[in-house]
Amino acid sequence: MNLNSPLSKDLFRAILSLQNEDEARRFLRDLLTEGEIEEFSRRWQVAQMLEKKMPYTQIEKKTGMSSRTIARVSQFLNGVFGGYKIVLKRFHHHNDKASPVRRG
Repeated sequence: MNLNSPLSKDLFRAILSLQNEDEARRFLRDLLTEGEIEEFSRRWQVAQMLEKKMPYTQIEKKTGMSSRTIARVSQFLNGVFGGYKIVLKRFHHHNDKASPVRRG
């Protein structure tokens, strides 16, 4: 698949038009099957666990993903596209701001 095709670019722009989690949930549920969403969710979980340097065996046990899939996510996490890295950085930055500061 060509990620620069007009069809792909149109999809990327549609995703960028989403304004909140509810819109994302509704759009993705219309676009994808529940199984596909579950698969993508688990891959995202694997990327987060890999970023925390968790061992493959622990990730396998916790997510049910195969070592092959975990290796593929790891390859993309450390690859040239940098998509996982961009989102992980923004995700942590956004969640850090949203988390209340706890004081003793």
